[in-house]
Amino acid sequence: MKKLAFTVLLGLFASACAQTPSLTVPSGFSVNEYASGFEQPRFMALAPNGDLFVSDPAAGTVIIVPDRNKDGKADSKTVYASGLNRPHGLAFYGGYLYVANTDGVVRYAYKSGDQKASGSGQKVVSLPAGGGHWTRTVTFGPDGKMYVATGSTCNVCEETDNRRAAIWVYDADGKNGKPYATGLRNSVGQEWWNGTLYATNNGRDMLGDDLPPEGFYKVTAGGFYGWPYCYTTKAGEAQVWDKDFGRKNADICKTATPAFALTTAHSAPLGMAFYTGDTFPAAYKGQMFVALHGSWNRTQKSGYKVITIDPASGKVSDFLTGFLRGQTTLGRPVDLQVAADGSLLLTDDGEGKIWRIQYKK
Repeated sequence: MKKLAFTVLLGLFASACAQTPSLTVPSGFSVNEYASGFEQPRFMALAPNGDLFVSDPAAGTVIIVPDRNKDGKADSKTVYASGLNRPHGLAFYGGYLYVANTDGVVRYAYKSGDQKASGSGQKVVSLPAGGGHWTRTVTFGPDGKMYVATGSTCNVCEETDNRRAAIWVYDADGKNGKPYATGLRNSVGQEWWNGTLYATNNGRDMLGDDLPPEGFYKVTAGGFYGWPYCYTTKAGEAQVWDKDFGRKNADICKTATPAFALTTAHSAPLGMAFYTGDTFPAAYKGQMFVALHGSWNRTQKSGYKVITIDPASGKVSDFLTGFLRGQTTLGRPVDLQVAADGSLLLTDDGEGKIWRIQYKK
């Protein structure tokens, strides 16, 4: 599809040396600023009434940024909950808003249109705090179960806490927790699609510019996905043994499920969304959109863009670029959310903004 460079106009610069990203998207799409002024906007969730909620771990808050007049921009910014411990993942389920802090999952009773949480929230799951990867992600499956992801403490090591580098499954009230999937070094993004749990994963560092490629997985109960012993180098093919780590032996890689799709090493894939709206061209329906946050561990920076992945074929394509000008970073994509009006929202924690992507015929 022909590409069109779309320059986002931000108004007057506070400094003469300020830079504006020239965001490139497919022809017919446009990108606008939806909201700004966040410390660190990360993951998003839509409330049952269509209001957008976003976590801001640096501020310790969850914020509501609705667009009730439907002009494509946030009407206001309201702090729904504060005093949280690095909140990240968000999910609405069963009359509650679930918030994944770095040390556990809390939930707040929610009624449509609520603007402020009542009380401090009920802690339903305790998690190991902080570590090399501090984010926690919470999602709900079609089975009504709660799935919680916690990253590793390290680059490459054998963890002593089996909640690390894994996805666990719980009842909605946090009870009966058990491992669901293991061997995922830092799986930040998870989404259910057609009964399957899809996950992003951040591969290990310090193996050079191109190893290992970043992987995307179809996750199943009891699955093992390689880390810290193995990694995928060719999508869908057997994983290879991490000789640098040198633990176990190559036979363990025969038990590891490979990634179904790959992208450039050290791109740091984070949040994702399957497109379920009605305003994008039909070819985008059911495609997996992924935010690549970008990583320090590469001679030439990679990531800093949004890609699409076909869940059937694993084909990866660029969708939105322009946050990287040469080696200068102009933004860092984090998470994607399909809005009630069919647009696609993107958090950018490098610039403290939320962008809105829409298509017009």
